[in-house]
Amino acid sequence: MGKQILLNAFNMNCVGHINHGLWAHPRDTSTQYKTLAYWTDLARLLERGLFDGLFIADIVGTYDVYGQSLDVTLKESIQLPVNDPLLLVSAMAAVTKHLGFGLTANLTYEAPYLFARRLSTLDHLSQGRVGWNIVTGYLDSAARAMGLAQQPEHDRRYDQAEEYLQVLYKLLEGSWEDDAVVADRAQRVYARPEKVHKVSHHGEFYDVEGYHLCEPSPQRTPVLFQAGSSTRGLAFAGNHAECVFISGQNQAATRTQVDKVRAAAQAAGRDPQAVKVFMGITVIVAPTEQQARLKHAEYLRHASPEAGVAHFAASTGIDFAAFELDEAIAFAPGNAIQSATRQLQDNAWTRRKLLEQHALGGRYVTLVGDPALVADQLIAWLDETGLDGFNLARTVTPESFEDFIDLVVPELQRRGRYKTAYADGSLRQKLFAGNARLPADHPGSRYRNTPSEPEYAPTGALHHA
Repeated sequence: MGKQILLNAFNMNCVGHINHGLWAHPRDTSTQYKTLAYWTDLARLLERGLFDGLFIADIVGTYDVYGQSLDVTLKESIQLPVNDPLLLVSAMAAVTKHLGFGLTANLTYEAPYLFARRLSTLDHLSQGRVGWNIVTGYLDSAARAMGLAQQPEHDRRYDQAEEYLQVLYKLLEGSWEDDAVVADRAQRVYARPEKVHKVSHHGEFYDVEGYHLCEPSPQRTPVLFQAGSSTRGLAFAGNHAECVFISGQNQAATRTQVDKVRAAAQAAGRDPQAVKVFMGITVIVAPTEQQARLKHAEYLRHASPEAGVAHFAASTGIDFAAFELDEAIAFAPGNAIQSATRQLQDNAWTRRKLLEQHALGGRYVTLVGDPALVADQLIAWLDETGLDGFNLARTVTPESFEDFIDLVVPELQRRGRYKTAYADGSLRQKLFAGNARLPADHPGSRYRNTPSEPEYAPTGALHHA
């Protein structure tokens, strides 16, 4: 029997996320994204479906490349307006017990000292169910909004990310020892001063002198997600990522991507199987294949291919609106998402072809069929490529998640390819069946402060080695 499928719901704190235009569908509720009930209801639904996590994307900046304006972006709500993803977690954690939360935050614009406190706070409040999707950004509009002339160069952003992670590891792993907090009322000692250490970091990008503001949370460092597939991005993932998110178009290419991720982890001295690889996918399912085809056709009538192409334009930095419908799009290397621009290198793409590719408003692999057919295809993707799971993109909200949970999950369970109950423990323990903390071969574990003193006896005096 093959390995069980890991599954995240893929969403964003906005109206239009991946499959654009479907906010206009009469059954879609995504315009309610700014209410707590929208998110708490979703969290309960996903936990009923035993999803491993809710992966919440985010973007800083706006998609202003297509037509050199925000017109299409605003009309179709292409990830604009977009609210903060981290503020959703407390409410969703309060109505669930097991669901994990993968949160996207752009390190280029987040001071590591304060960001470490936000991560620890959420890890405490969720009892260890938080992950961080590490992104460095790619939009010049974000850079200008944050006071920069333009985005830092692609590889340079990863240089900064490497140092950022060093600072975070020092704060999250090294500042407080595990037994620093004793909460001894009789001795009036909440935390032992000799067990709390100042972080001193003076690097190229960051200067930090101070103590982490939070006591150790269940995971200390959240589960680390990352999505870079460039040469530099893969090297970064090999060093740091515990879960990698890729975008595949066919099984052969996806197998190559998965192998590259595992090879990068091995090159960094880590267990290549200690990295879970997820692929973005869209599923449209109904009790019969005919009903699924009809539903797909219905969705296509509400989707916006142009909005999808406008989103893709920002990913590549190329204004596709400047090309005639059948004019070859000239490839030009840029400073945006390298995996997106690679698709255009053969100069065989036209705006018409892009619109066809984005018929459902996005360009993820789309599976359409009855539960058995969808299960067959998901299992084939997993077995043929070496993937560990999927980030399931929404179409009509919450209908697409409800359909998957009610129809596909039972089919996968019958085949032994999906869990029938949650494991206990933190998000890291659920994903890796190990310790709540970073494993020993992860570079972050090197910053862990090993206590050198005897255990504190709550009823006695403080002892010194």
